[in-house]
Amino acid sequence: MASDAPKPPRKLLFAKYFVAMFAAVVVPLLVAGASEAWLGYRDQRARLSELLSLEARLAAAEIQNFLEGISAQLTWMVHLPWSSGADERRRLDGLRLLRQVPSIMSLRLIDGGGKERLFVSRIGLNRVESGEDFASDPSVVGAAGQRVWLGPVTFQGGSEPFMTVAVAGNRSAVGTAVAEVNLKFIWEVISAIRVGRTGEAYVLDRPGRLVAHPDISLVLRADESAVRPLQLLRAAAAAQAGQAIAGRDLDGQMVMAAMATIPMADWSVIAKQPLAEALGPIYGALWRTGILLVASAILAALLAYWLTQRMVGPIRLLEDGVARIGAGEFGHRIHLTTGDELERLAERLNDMAGELALSQERSERIGRLKRFLAPQVAELVDQAGDDRVLDGRRVEVVVVFCDLRGFTAFSARAAPEVIISALSAYYDALDRVIAAHGATLISFLGDGVMVLVNAPVACSDPALRAVTMACEMQAGVRQLLSEWRKAGHELGFGVGLAMGPATVGRIGSEGRFDYTAIGNVVNLAARLCASAKDGEILVDREAAHAVGTAVVLVEQEARALKGFDQRVPVFAVGASPSNAPA
Repeated sequence: MASDAPKPPRKLLFAKYFVAMFAAVVVPLLVAGASEAWLGYRDQRARLSELLSLEARLAAAEIQNFLEGISAQLTWMVHLPWSSGADERRRLDGLRLLRQVPSIMSLRLIDGGGKERLFVSRIGLNRVESGEDFASDPSVVGAAGQRVWLGPVTFQGGSEPFMTVAVAGNRSAVGTAVAEVNLKFIWEVISAIRVGRTGEAYVLDRPGRLVAHPDISLVLRADESAVRPLQLLRAAAAAQAGQAIAGRDLDGQMVMAAMATIPMADWSVIAKQPLAEALGPIYGALWRTGILLVASAILAALLAYWLTQRMVGPIRLLEDGVARIGAGEFGHRIHLTTGDELERLAERLNDMAGELALSQERSERIGRLKRFLAPQVAELVDQAGDDRVLDGRRVEVVVVFCDLRGFTAFSARAAPEVIISALSAYYDALDRVIAAHGATLISFLGDGVMVLVNAPVACSDPALRAVTMACEMQAGVRQLLSEWRKAGHELGFGVGLAMGPATVGRIGSEGRFDYTAIGNVVNLAARLCASAKDGEILVDREAAHAVGTAVVLVEQEARALKGFDQRVPVFAVGASPSNAPA
């Protein structure tokens, strides 16, 4: 059962092939480009993370060494206990320390009781045994508790950062050494760091105050709120130790940053680089990849269009050719020179068109032959492949005539549709028998029928074949007669046949041809048919002799037939249909 659902719209073959070919080129390029970009980004980020971490660790190590060096120098200053009087040796050692360590601006030595015993400075007056009480000074208290105490960063006169470093001796009797340290050295270390073209580093103390930055003005301002972005950047870096993270700096610019810790001061060194600069190689690679993809996509589109046209063009030619051949133009030929399967397909279609043309010609020829030949005979003539078998010639044939008795009266009384129905059944019954015996139906003339045996195709024992056929015709028609008589129509059926030479062949005009026989045997058969009574099959002497004893024939009294000067010997097939040969 056919479905009424609308069919989905068909997609054009051109679009399918174009998309497939375009995708076959562009998709791998996209995948390769994306993979290359991702791997490049990952590698570049790993290298950047390693570089920033290395710079931060190196800076932290230098600052750690700087602080440890100062601490070691101060430890050396307080390793001996104090005497009751002035100690000239310590004064000389203090001055020597200021000369050897440029970052120490002043040195104060305090004994175990918290009294100042020595003070030497680069810019102030030196004091010896001043006795000033520093027992409660934060540096002294801090050093007593931690041995090494580092004070907050200060700016003296808003110029350079300073920090107090205090170191206590191993014993309480040796006191404490307190030094004011110029942190310019740290600033110089930080300012010397360059990551890439514009990358830099800075130092935050544990609370988040800016200790060192390439822009010293930021340090001098000591504005914690202003350096809040740097504190957030440090917090993010601390959350992913050892990895570079992305964040914003003071200008709101996206940067990559890594952090290292200075253990002695619990400060943090952060090395950062602008993200645009850090990922510049990746951006460049992406641009190059994008340009390559665009160029590849354009090339792929042109290639796909060209290949699709090369493929779809012949297919359209094949489609047009198939449509024309299907419409009956069997002479149409498809010309393709692609040298591939499409060309072979075109050759197959051309062969098919040729075979269809031959088949059509044969069908038409058989159709014409069937108009006057039995189907089997028409097939034989066609298989012979030579219509000359229908040409005029003289051969010995058996002519059979048959007609209905009482048909004239019947046609005068019966309704036209009854007449047509009766003739149709009559002709069908005769046609089946004629076709079964390979005879040639020459014509229907009202209720009369003329049949030819042994022409145009010769057959063996034509007389016996004709008599046998006549008997079957009688048997078939008598069934119809029985039905018609029940309907009140008195009809009968008689057959006459004769054997002899006749001229057979096609006769007619250009528009219509008939195959027929001409000769005395035709007249004789017609006269025998006219002479036959209902149920009789009259045979002439020639046919009777040819049949011999194969069929029971009863010789009757010779009859005077119209058109014949002498009485004609007549034989009748056995009176009963049961006498017919099997």
